[in-house]
Amino acid sequence: MGEKKVWLKHYPEDIPSSLSYDNKPLHYFLEEAAARYKEKKALYFQGKELTYAELLMQAKKFANYLQGLGVVKGDRVAIMLPNSPQSVISYYGSLMAGAIVVQTNPLYTERELEYQLNDSGAKVIVCLDILVPRVTNVKKDTSLEHMIVTGIKDYLPFPKNLIYPFIQKKQYNIVVKVEESSDTHSWTSLMDKAKAEYQAIEVDPVEDIALLQYTGGTTGFPKGVMLTHRNLVSNALACNAWIYKMKHGEETILGVLPFFHVYGMTAVMNISVLTGSRMVLLPKFDAGEVLKTIHKLKPTIFPGAPTIYIGILNHPDLNKYDLSSIEACISGSAPLPVEVQEKFEKVTGGKLVEGYGLTESSPVTHANLIYGNRVSGSIGLPWPDTDAKIVRAETFEEVEIGEVGELAVKGPQVMKGYWNKPEDTESVMKDGWLLTGDLGYMDKDGYFFIVDRKKDMIIAGGYNIYPREVEEVLYEHEAIQETVVAGVPDPYRGETVKAYVVLKEGSAVTEEELNKFCRERLAAYKVPRIYEFRKELPKTAVGKILRRQLIDEEKKKIKEEVPTT
Repeated sequence: MGEKKVWLKHYPEDIPSSLSYDNKPLHYFLEEAAARYKEKKALYFQGKELTYAELLMQAKKFANYLQGLGVVKGDRVAIMLPNSPQSVISYYGSLMAGAIVVQTNPLYTERELEYQLNDSGAKVIVCLDILVPRVTNVKKDTSLEHMIVTGIKDYLPFPKNLIYPFIQKKQYNIVVKVEESSDTHSWTSLMDKAKAEYQAIEVDPVEDIALLQYTGGTTGFPKGVMLTHRNLVSNALACNAWIYKMKHGEETILGVLPFFHVYGMTAVMNISVLTGSRMVLLPKFDAGEVLKTIHKLKPTIFPGAPTIYIGILNHPDLNKYDLSSIEACISGSAPLPVEVQEKFEKVTGGKLVEGYGLTESSPVTHANLIYGNRVSGSIGLPWPDTDAKIVRAETFEEVEIGEVGELAVKGPQVMKGYWNKPEDTESVMKDGWLLTGDLGYMDKDGYFFIVDRKKDMIIAGGYNIYPREVEEVLYEHEAIQETVVAGVPDPYRGETVKAYVVLKEGSAVTEEELNKFCRERLAAYKVPRIYEFRKELPKTAVGKILRRQLIDEEKKKIKEEVPTT
C-alpha cells in the first residue's frame, strides 16, 4: 500500500532529505547564492546578464522601496510580468520586505484581474508598461494603492533598448508613456532612488505565507492557494535532490515556463537560485526562439510541458540546431505522451521524464527517476519526504494495489490551505493529506499511474472512460501533433467521447481512418464517436490544454441549437 512506502527501494542512497532548510525563508536561497557565487551569472535576458551579486543588490533595493511605500509583513504584492529580470527581482525583493507575492498572469482580462486583486487584497502591483491601461481601469475598484511600472526595454542591452519601443509600437499599436505620481512609480527611477538596504523581517517558514498562487478556475472562481516559505523551500530542495547530478554553480537552466505559474516558479526560478545556476529567460514560448536559444546558449536543464516539447519536435527547422547540451528535463502540467518522450530523448541525447503535481503542492509530488528505472505511462515515485496513497475519497480508506481510487499526498510541500476559504480547504485536506482530485493506482513496485482527473472522467452508457487512455492511443498516430479527448453531452449515452485533433504540418487523415486506428487499439465503447480537426487547441500559459473550455463550447452549442418555444 502507499503508506507502506514500497517505492523506497528505488531511491538512490544519496538522495537527501529536503527538510534541512526548515528554518530558512525562501529568499535565503538568493542570499546564499550571492555569497557563494557572487560574480557568476544569475540571469541572461536577450543579451543582458546580471551576476548573483547584482541580482541580490537589486532585490534589496526593491525591498527597500516597498517598505518606503508602507508595505509591512503580510501585505500582498501582485507581480504581473512575463519571464524577465524584473519578475525575479520583484519576487525575491517582495519576500525580503515581508510581503506575500501574488503571481498574476499578464494575459488576464480586466474581469480576471479585478477578481484576483480583490480576492487577494493586493496593495501594490508590479506590471508591464503596456498593461497600465488595464490595471488603471480596475484600480479604483480594488485595494491597490501603488503601481510600479516597468518595460521589457529596461533590461535590454544597447542598442536593443533603443529599438524596442518602435517594435512595441508596431506589435501592440501602443505608445507607452508613464507619468510618475504619488501612486505610480517607474522601475528605473525606483532602482536609481532606492538603497540596497532594507529592514529584515522575521519569518516563520512553517507558518508564514510566501505566495498566493491562484488555481486556474476551470471549475468556478479561482482560489488563492496559500504556500508557505517551507512549502516552496522544500519543493525546490526536493527538485535538486531528484536531479542529484546537477553541479552547483555550473548549470544553465532554460526558463521558458512562465514564473507566474507555480511549476515554472519552482522548477526554473527557485531551483536555479538554490543551485547557483544561470537562468536563461524567455518571455514567451516560441519554438523557433527556443531552438535558437538552446543552440546558442547550451542549457543543460530544460523543465517544460508536453506542448512545449511537441512544438519543438514538430518545428520544420529542428534538424538545423544542436540540442545536445540538454541533459535532464522534467515534464509537468499535463500527461507526457510516450512517443514525445522517446523522440525528444533521441534528438537531444538527454533524459526526459514525466512528473506530477498541482498548485496545492508547490507543485511537484511525483516524478520518474531521471538516472534510474522509469516506467512508461507512470508519473513515477513520490519525491523525497512525500507520502502518497490511493484511497476511496468517500471513506479515505486505502485501496488495494492496482485498484483505481483517488490519489492523496502528504509532505512539506502541501499547502496551508485556500485563502479565506476554510470550507474549500476542509473539503480537500484530511489529517494533513491532500486529496488531489486525480484518479489513479499504484502498482506492486510502488509506481503511481494517473488514470485521469476525477472531474474529467467520461461516463458513456454506464462505462467509465478515461480521456488520457484514448489520448495516448491517438498520439501513436503519425499524423497527429496534438489531441485532447473530452466527454460531450449525448442524449442516448449521457456522454460520448469526442476527440479534438491538431495535425502535423503537411499531414492528412480522415475521421474514418482515425476510427479504424482506434478500434484496433481500444475497446469499442472507448473509441471516439466524434472527431473535430482544429488548427490549434486552447491552452493555459504553461501549455496545458483547456479541456473544460472545449466542453463548455459544446454545451453552449447544444443550448443554441435547442429551439425556443
